[in-house]
Amino acid sequence: MKLFIDARYTRIGFHDGISRYTASLIAELARLIDESHPAVRDIELTQIISDERQLDMLPNVPHVKISSPTGPLEPTAALQLNKFSPDVVFSPMQTIGSAGRRFKLILTLHDLIYYAHPTPPGFLPAPVRCGWRLFHTSYTPQRLLLNRADAVVTVSETTARLMREHRLTRKPLHVVPNAPQPGSIVSADTALERDAARQAAWDAGAPRDLVYMGSFMPYKNVETLLHAMRSLPGYRLHLLSKMPDARYAELESAGLLGENIVVHNGTSDEEYASLLEGAHALVTASRAEGYGLPVVEGQAAGTPVVLSDIEIFREIAPHASFAPVSGTAEQDAPAWVRAILALEDPAERCTHFLQGLGDASHYSWHDSALKLVSIVKGL
Repeated sequence: MKLFIDARYTRIGFHDGISRYTASLIAELARLIDESHPAVRDIELTQIISDERQLDMLPNVPHVKISSPTGPLEPTAALQLNKFSPDVVFSPMQTIGSAGRRFKLILTLHDLIYYAHPTPPGFLPAPVRCGWRLFHTSYTPQRLLLNRADAVVTVSETTARLMREHRLTRKPLHVVPNAPQPGSIVSADTALERDAARQAAWDAGAPRDLVYMGSFMPYKNVETLLHAMRSLPGYRLHLLSKMPDARYAELESAGLLGENIVVHNGTSDEEYASLLEGAHALVTASRAEGYGLPVVEGQAAGTPVVLSDIEIFREIAPHASFAPVSGTAEQDAPAWVRAILALEDPAERCTHFLQGLGDASHYSWHDSALKLVSIVKGL
């Protein structure tokens, strides 16, 4: 069976969420094939790219090259793929061109965030903002996209519930979750050693670091974290992801980028891992998520996590610390301050990060890859 995975959304130089999801599934499938796992013995794996530079971010797996997923030739994607005779194509998005396809197709919808939060970022060009709003005024376009598939995948039970509630597809719906990277979940002994090192550093006067990994879209609600930092002397918040210049100017003009805010504007995997290891907590005040990969990455590292009290985070990280996002950023900030300060108690902190290791262990790329194989074989 020829299984093709669409890796054309792989970022160049660094991964974002969909890029890492795709690369991680491909890597685990390739490993299973190399080990002759019974579930994949009849599968021939190929990745689809649109730029040779994407290969630097992908496993060493055979590939084919077609047009860009965001270019004018995307409606002909299936016609381009037909000549390679795939049996099944899995796309980590729902927008791949499918007209004239001669293969089975699995599409992915990661979340429904922009139906609940349709306001586009102000820094996007006006025509893009207009199209954004139009697409999310009705579920009909999404239904048309998803019902072209033979099966549909999403990344969490929370999103699957919402998709069923809004009747987004008539096709079989499956959950293939995100997961921490293989081998990244530390042992309880290692987590305790890391916490002892953190405590020693704080006792010696080092600031308590908080880590935020994620975009700066409006629904991410980073303003709540920034307001909280005004009441957290001795703490330092690291904003790790790339921040658009217009968004930086917006936060700066609001007086929210104080001296205890470090804007990294992008970071390496190695720096991210190092910051997690020494952090007081990973924090995210997002109002909506499809999964929340940084959450399980923080838990896997033995780091406490303080999260917005929303359904998806209760699903993937039930033993986290939770704080509200029901009011304005300024109104919610005091509760976030209390949740963060509560972790200064060593016993409280220890309970959180040890239980967090258990939460993270419920997800693995091994299990997710086998779930995808099961879907493929069931078509």
